Amino acid sequence: MPSIFTHPAVPLAIATAAGSRKVPLRLFLAGALFAILPDADVLGFGFGIPYEHLLGHRGFFHSPVFALGAALTGAFAYRALRSSYKSIFIILFISMLSHGILDAATSGGLGIAFLSPFSNERFYFPWQPIQVSPISLERFFGSRGLIVVQSELMWVWVPFMLIGIIGVLVRHRAASNQVANQNPNI
Repeated sequence: MPSIFTHPAVPLAIATAAGSRKVPLRLFLAGALFAILPDADVLGFGFGIPYEHLLGHRGFFHSPVFALGAALTGAFAYRALRSSYKSIFIILFISMLSHGILDAATSGGLGIAFLSPFSNERFYFPWQPIQVSPISLERFFGSRGLIVVQSELMWVWVPFMLIGIIGVLVRHRAASNQVANQNPNI
């Protein structure tokens, strides 16, 4: 898995690209939480749930079906998140769905149960450039963690921040064009 510090890169890029009017701070924070939430399945290890179990790590909680249900449920918080049901659903769904997608591009583990709950078969992408993050925090803050952080910066943070920056530029260009169209003498 990419580290819990990296999964929020996706909702951050969306919020940056779309702007605070479309993605208020509360919605971004909810998206960041949803991007991290699938990894709560590691708590199952403490209850004896094996990695390869349907409810094990990278199982059901990493599936599109879970992301869909969680986003539909989360969108009912539209008043608290200060946005429309549709916007909240889209941000939360993409944020949570991105977790499994990023994990499928990592170099370790047993794969992602994308078809769960219908199948527990695990999948990886053919190309796995992201170094898998250790589950243990003490191992993450060692030399292995530095390799993971470098990998995440290169394969996740840089591309998604470029998406955010491009979105900002597109928004500013559209706003400039709108002002120019309203005031043709400028």
